[in-house]
Amino acid sequence: MNYLIRDATIVNENKIFQSDVLIKDTRIEKIAPNISIKYTAKEINATGLFLFPGVIDDQVHFREPGLIHKATIYTESKAAVAGGVTSFMEMPNTKPPAFTQQLLEDKYAIAKHTSVANYSFFMGTSNDNYDEVMRCNEKRKDVCGVKIFMGSSTGNLLVDNPLALDKIFSNSELLIATHCEDEKIIKENYTKIKSEKGMLVASDHPIIRNQEACFESSFRAIQYAKKYGSRLHILHISTEKELQLFTNLIPLKEKKITAEVCVHHLHFTSDDYERLDNLIKCNPAIKSPDNKTALWNALLDDRLDVIATDHAPHTWEEKNEPYEQAHAGLPLVQHSLMLMLYYYKQGKITLEKIAEKMSHAVATCFEIEDRGFLREGYYADLALVDLHKSFKVNKDNILYKCGWSPLEDFMFPSSVTHTFINGSLVYENGTFDESIKGNRLKFNR
Repeated sequence: MNYLIRDATIVNENKIFQSDVLIKDTRIEKIAPNISIKYTAKEINATGLFLFPGVIDDQVHFREPGLIHKATIYTESKAAVAGGVTSFMEMPNTKPPAFTQQLLEDKYAIAKHTSVANYSFFMGTSNDNYDEVMRCNEKRKDVCGVKIFMGSSTGNLLVDNPLALDKIFSNSELLIATHCEDEKIIKENYTKIKSEKGMLVASDHPIIRNQEACFESSFRAIQYAKKYGSRLHILHISTEKELQLFTNLIPLKEKKITAEVCVHHLHFTSDDYERLDNLIKCNPAIKSPDNKTALWNALLDDRLDVIATDHAPHTWEEKNEPYEQAHAGLPLVQHSLMLMLYYYKQGKITLEKIAEKMSHAVATCFEIEDRGFLREGYYADLALVDLHKSFKVNKDNILYKCGWSPLEDFMFPSSVTHTFINGSLVYENGTFDESIKGNRLKFNR
C-alpha cells in the first residue's frame, strides 16, 4: 500500500518544517508541500504531529535463542516498534552465544520470520574463535559489527587474552563494538567491599563497577584501535572520566573512534537505588549524579555520538533475587524516544538533536544503507509523534515479555502514534499489523 502523510511537522537533518510525505511501496517517493498524485494512496492527517526518522537502536539484547523465558525477537521488536524504533542491532550473548557464522545466521533466520522491525546482529568474540570472527570480513555489507566484552560477562564472552584482542583489532574490517569494564579492578573492588560489609546491596554496584574500571578498559580499547587504525565504537559510556577519551573536533563521518550513551545513564543516578534497588542494576553501573550531568554535556557537544538503550530484559523473579544473584540489565526499548521527548519538554535537548543522535548519527556510524534520514529514495522508516498526548507507563501497556519496566508509573508528556517500517504502517495508536516483517539491514562498506 502507498501512503500520503499530510501536513506533518518534519524533524530532519537539523531542520523543522511543514510538509507532506509520499510513501510509494517501501520508500519515500517525495517530500514537499501539497503533494498531488495520480495513483491510490492512503492519506494520514498529520496536522499537529511531528514526523521523525525511525529510531535505530544499536544495542539491544532480545534473548533469542536460548533465553526465551526473558524475551524473544518477536516480543521485543514489537515493543520497539510501539516506541518508534524501526531498526535494531542485537548483541551476541544469547544461548548459545553467536560465536560461529552458522549461529549468527540462525539468528537472522529467526528474525526474518518473527521481527516486526528491521534487524542486524553482532558477531560474538571469545578468546578462541578468531577464525570465525574473521569470516565476517567477507560479510561486511551484511553484518553490523563485531562485539567484544572487555569486561565481565556471562559464559566465555569475556575476551581478556591480549593476543586475542590484538589479532581481532589488527584484522577486523568491520566496526568493533566494545563493552568496556576492567575485570581485575571490578574483582578487587568486590573483594574489598565484601570483606568490609559482608552483605552487599544494589547501591554498592557503582562502587564495585566504578569510574576507574570503565576508564581503564575504554583507554585500553582505544590504544588497540589507534595502534591498527581500527573502527571502534565504545558502548554505553557511563562516567565523566571516560569523556576525555573522545573528541568533537572531527566530523562524525571521519571519526574512527565513536561512543554511545544509553538512556538509563542519562535518566537515572545512584540516588535512585534506594527507590528502585536491583531494578536498575546494570553493567556498566548507573553512577553518581555528576556523571549524568557530564554525559548530558558530552552528548550535546558531540563528544558522545549516539543514544541507545542496551535493552536487557530479565524476569521479575531474576531481578528480585538478593543483589549478588540479581541479573544485571533493564528493559527500555519501548520508551527510549518518549524519554528523550520528555527531556525536550524539560528544555534539555532539542528535537533536532534527538533525531540526530537516535537516527542520523547511528546510520552514519554504522554506514547503514538508505536509512536513518527522511530523504527521497530512502526506506520509509518513520515515527509520528504527538507532543501533547501523554503516555503513562503501566503493566497494561508494557509490551516486553518480562512484563515490567523501571519507568512504571512514569508519565511521559508525549507519545508515539504511528510507526512505519519499510513503507508499511506497522503500528497505529496501539494497533499492530503483525503481517509485516522487518528487513535485514545492509551496510555501505
